[in-house]
Amino acid sequence: MPEPVLMKPVVADETFAGVRYEIKGALVPVLTITLAETPVFFEHHILLWKSPSTRIGVKAAKGLLRRVISGMPILLTSASGPGQVAVSRDGAGQIVPLPLAAGEAIDVREHQYLAATDQIAYSTTRVRGIMNWVFGGNSIIIDQFRALTEPGIVWVHGFGNVFEVTLAAGESLDIEPGGWLYKDPSVAMKTHTQNFSSGFFGSAASFFWNRMTGPGRVGIQSMYIPTLAVEA
Repeated sequence: MPEPVLMKPVVADETFAGVRYEIKGALVPVLTITLAETPVFFEHHILLWKSPSTRIGVKAAKGLLRRVISGMPILLTSASGPGQVAVSRDGAGQIVPLPLAAGEAIDVREHQYLAATDQIAYSTTRVRGIMNWVFGGNSIIIDQFRALTEPGIVWVHGFGNVFEVTLAAGESLDIEPGGWLYKDPSVAMKTHTQNFSSGFFGSAASFFWNRMTGPGRVGIQSMYIPTLAVEA
């Protein structure tokens, strides 16, 4: 299996898809985007500061009914230049840029995308067989981002440090269900359960895994949500 690679925690003055951006901060990082002609969109509560010249608007998300049922926002905040905008989530972690060429897509764990440029189409899908003990459900929502006719970029926030592993075709990796952050759509994800007896008082326990099978990239966050489990 290839060695997971630690993603770069700080990005200084990078340009892609019509915007310039930088990522600063070691504990709770901040993404600062310099806007010209290309707008960006994000959830409103992550806006940290902006230039007075930066215009703030509203962008409707697709799949409104599905998003309402899932408890996700149906309206997104849009920022357009000239000027700068800075966003950050309230959690220790790492911000990772995911540039997409025209036609490329990326799957992201729900509530962990940070921002995206306007060339990106944003939708959601429900994946069955993954149990979230907090909400008593039997599935999770995956955010799907696709660059349509032009390149675009998505920024995601991972808790702890973020590692990336690239799986060859047919190569698999078992990940704790709260540990994966993003994946290429070409990576298949299935639920696996491992049952065993502890030997004390006849008790039994189970491990739950998301088995990722390549080809493609998988992002792993080192500080996962421990209450997230799966059912076969």
